[in-house]
Amino acid sequence: MLLPLSFLPLEENKKHPFHVSTTEISHNAKDKTLEITCRIFTDDFENVLSQRFKSKIDLHAKNREKEMNGFIKNYIETNLKIAIDGKMVKPNFLGFENDHEATNVYLEVEKLSSFKTLVANNGILYDLFDDQMNILHVEKNGARKSTKASFPEKKMSVAF
Repeated sequence: MLLPLSFLPLEENKKHPFHVSTTEISHNAKDKTLEITCRIFTDDFENVLSQRFKSKIDLHAKNREKEMNGFIKNYIETNLKIAIDGKMVKPNFLGFENDHEATNVYLEVEKLSSFKTLVANNGILYDLFDDQMNILHVEKNGARKSTKASFPEKKMSVAF
């Protein structure tokens, strides 16, 4: 006998069936920057930040935006490492915004006129899910390369 979905607890109805984040990296040759956007499901992101920082996390609360920026910056710096042509770079944290059920985190690497290889070690949400998959899209001079890593693998690389 099939039971209607309305008999499931509300929490079960709200969860999404897969765990994935996407990191988009675009090289802006004119400005000599890498523009980075990490897109993470908001509910998962709030959960992992709450666990990591032992604090109530609300990414929608405008009055706590400065505090949330600190938590997000710390988490992303710890869980996303980028190397360009074999040299580690430290992206600048620009901020975040909510977009429907996802949170976009914005980062930037300055003074990068060109590159041949990009390696990302991305462990975003690995401390929450053992079925997490992280996707990487990199765009340079109109060419787009994509790759992915699934838990526990973190290393992703593209070459142009």
